[in-house]
Amino acid sequence: MSSASSRSLLDDLRSFDKGALLDLGHPLLNRFAESFLKAAAIGAVQAVSREAYFIAVEGADSNEAGGAKRNSFPNLRGETNRKSIEALVKSTGKESLQWGFAAGVYSSLTYGLKEARGAHDWKNSAVAGALTGMTMALTSEDASHEQVMQSAITGAALSTAANLLTGIF
Repeated sequence: MSSASSRSLLDDLRSFDKGALLDLGHPLLNRFAESFLKAAAIGAVQAVSREAYFIAVEGADSNEAGGAKRNSFPNLRGETNRKSIEALVKSTGKESLQWGFAAGVYSSLTYGLKEARGAHDWKNSAVAGALTGMTMALTSEDASHEQVMQSAITGAALSTAANLLTGIF
């Protein structure tokens, strides 16, 4: 590969975060959509790689001990390959939507708070993290008050820590 083509690829990779992936006409919409797409792709890769790991571990465990394992996708083992693939696609889609939704909500909230307050600081991160955590907890099937509060506290703590540690590393 020539140095000109490798340099242009490297330049493209470096400018990926600087350039707009989508232009929906408003910066808030752009941030939500870009964050959603990037995180949804990461969630899909994570779900498929986790299942591949469990399949590999299950194969190794069945060869050694013949024991059963806990399956992360309970409906993945259908009578036919078609049912297994359908279950994998549904589980992967659900997980990628959750990841994308969380990233989109968080990114939109931090943008909105920055525009409203005129500053991007740990306070914006804490509020956005708490609201994102609450939102994600409320999307689960059996959300309790305790689960919503734990998710809000966890989201606020993680996003605040990430914001404060950004300048250090």
